Amino acid sequence: MLKLKRAYDDYQKSDGFRVLVDRLWPRGVKKEDAHIDFWAKELAPSTDLRKWFNHEPEKWNSFSKSYIEELKHNESMEELLELVESKEMVTLVYGAKDEQHNHAIVLLNFIKQKNNYGT
Repeated sequence: MLKLKRAYDDYQKSDGFRVLVDRLWPRGVKKEDAHIDFWAKELAPSTDLRKWFNHEPEKWNSFSKSYIEELKHNESMEELLELVESKEMVTLVYGAKDEQHNHAIVLLNFIKQKNNYGT
């Protein structure tokens, strides 16, 4: 099972294995409070793409397409897929404020489509 959660939301045991999917550590979050089991910073959007998107909803469709192209060629994806397969519950943790337009949503959907994982 896979789910998403903001880094600023409280940790819960039901989160299972927590994977931070941001290139940068979330501002103001203490490492000991985050309960991150794995930091997959290589799977975050490239710096150029992240800066271009700038969390502007009107760029969402273009951003999503570009990020999917990055994921298709990302050698680190295999490691995450293996982790997801080996754990009962995996929570992808992200820092963005916008819960409807962020890279973690694209990543989650990419994983689901690639391997038909449930939510």
